[in-house]
Amino acid sequence: MYPPPPPAPQRDFISVTLSLGPSYEGSKRWRRRSCWRKWKQLSRLQRNVILLLSAFLLLCGLLSYIHTAEQGRVQKNRSEYELKARPDDAAVLPSPQKADPDPGHQSRLRPQRRLRRGPPNLQIRAPAQGPRAGGQGEAQREAAAGRAGQDEGARRTVVSWRGAVIEPELDTRHPSSRADAPPEPSRAPRRIPSAPASPNERQLAVIDAFRHAWSGYRKFAWGHDELKPVSRSFSEWFGLGLTLIDALDTMWILGLREEFEEARSWVSQRLQFQKDVDVNLFESTIRILGGLLSAYHLSGDALFLRRAEDFGNRLLPAFQTPSKIPYSDVNIGTGVAHPPRWTSDSTVAEVTSIQLEFRELSRLTGVKKFREAAEAVTRHVHGLPGKKDGLVPMFINTHSGLFTHTAVFTLGARADSYYEYLLKQWIQGGKTEKQLLEDYLQAVEGVRKHLLRRSEPGKLAFVGELAHGRFSSKMDHLVCFLPGTLALGAHHGLPADHMELARALMDTCYQMNRQMETGLSPEIVHFSLHPQRGGKDVQVKPGDRHNLLRPETVESLFYLHRCTGDPKYRDWGWEILRSFNAHTRVPSGGFSSISNVQDPRNPQPRDKMESFFLGETLKYLYLLFSDDPDLLSLDRYVFNTEAHPLPVWTPS
Repeated sequence: MYPPPPPAPQRDFISVTLSLGPSYEGSKRWRRRSCWRKWKQLSRLQRNVILLLSAFLLLCGLLSYIHTAEQGRVQKNRSEYELKARPDDAAVLPSPQKADPDPGHQSRLRPQRRLRRGPPNLQIRAPAQGPRAGGQGEAQREAAAGRAGQDEGARRTVVSWRGAVIEPELDTRHPSSRADAPPEPSRAPRRIPSAPASPNERQLAVIDAFRHAWSGYRKFAWGHDELKPVSRSFSEWFGLGLTLIDALDTMWILGLREEFEEARSWVSQRLQFQKDVDVNLFESTIRILGGLLSAYHLSGDALFLRRAEDFGNRLLPAFQTPSKIPYSDVNIGTGVAHPPRWTSDSTVAEVTSIQLEFRELSRLTGVKKFREAAEAVTRHVHGLPGKKDGLVPMFINTHSGLFTHTAVFTLGARADSYYEYLLKQWIQGGKTEKQLLEDYLQAVEGVRKHLLRRSEPGKLAFVGELAHGRFSSKMDHLVCFLPGTLALGAHHGLPADHMELARALMDTCYQMNRQMETGLSPEIVHFSLHPQRGGKDVQVKPGDRHNLLRPETVESLFYLHRCTGDPKYRDWGWEILRSFNAHTRVPSGGFSSISNVQDPRNPQPRDKMESFFLGETLKYLYLLFSDDPDLLSLDRYVFNTEAHPLPVWTPS
């Protein structure tokens, strides 16, 4: 038996333990244990989802911060430039009264949406709708703005090149180093009369067609790029009022002063180029830059020249490539340029068909950089290997500066206006630039040698394509620019056989319209090279039967009539205008491209009115029907490839 344990020693204090419970938040260690326990209790899938969402939110926040900071830098530098560069003289024309084109139209407009148009390289981001705030301030600034013919030596646009803000040095050169042109022309706008001669019956029909097209645009697409006449809505390409700017000089030429002043008010108050949007260098140059320059020359309003210079500065980053061959696209808000999404090549026609506009912008402003950038491309292409008797391939690489796809030659899409601008630059510059003429003459001979054929059984002269040494009888409607270009060259003293070829090709382009049931040419035709019993000269594949309201046929009709005086060209143009009215006119306003030129009962409207229908097609028809040969004389004006007239450089 064990003895009892000794008694515990007596303590003179009391121990009290307090339980803090699960609500206690003072211990970080406890929180870490609790959170970790809960995290471990989650399944692997749940943990992966949470981690993925967290990483996504972090990335979005970082990108948003970078974008906001970049926009702030660009806007700050832009504001400083405008304050320094704003002229002080009064405008040529008084500021018009503020026009409200259609007070109720805003409620009918559909929200903007992303639009993909053209080849896959044109993926344009539609700009966000901005508030109208600031329009009144812009109108007040324009009323106090100066005449644009002053020395702009200290003006240099601040641009952003791939995120880095570039501030070119101020111009400290002697005035003799400014842009010059042989011979030095007058910089004053060459205005046409504000009250043109009374139009004849056919011109009145063109005016009626224009008013109908304009009424649809005004009601359903005001301030937007293009009208969708069937659905009574609009589509965006650049978000810059493309149809409105393209039609400015047409309205002036047709004598539609009320419509012109209303459009001018929109340009003054609403047109904004500070937008985060990609534009195609070629399309925006010929339509927007060319349209603004032409409107300046015809009206004498310095507003259009100021807008043109601003826009030209925003296009210049496209030329900052290793080869100086410009990228196809440039963001006019950030100054970031890039090639198409699907290739590093640019289209030869696009990079060689911007020179008329950039050269004229330099001549008017005295700022040499526009002309230098554009003419560097011309000189580069002039010396490139890979041509075939003056014919050029369709693509050129922006890094190496060399032609690509060198075995394909065409006068259709991607190459057409290269040949047109060789001749027109030579005319624009006063016929002094010999290499332009040499390249043009060599190209015409290349066309005769490699691309010119005659169809069966009608013996129609046509221009086909050459691919890897094999001839194709395919001819785009775009090639119908060629008769007019050949006639223009003959008018300016080139060989007489150019006019003979122009007449023959003009007959073919007319037949491309006449042999279709609607009287309108398809986009592409194939000619028969071998006699077939009961066969036709012109064949059309199902995928090529659409008509986009293109101007090339009526453009050449205008030149052929101006150069020969033959009335049949007017009659052919009248037939085409009647066909447009019969098969493309939409009752509610506007004209629509169609999908099937061979079905007059159901031509299948495509619900789009391209801006060039107002800028080119109707303008050329009006000039074709004019009884005044001095209205935009071919000796004083040269038309860019979007039909915007620019003056020939003659001594002042």
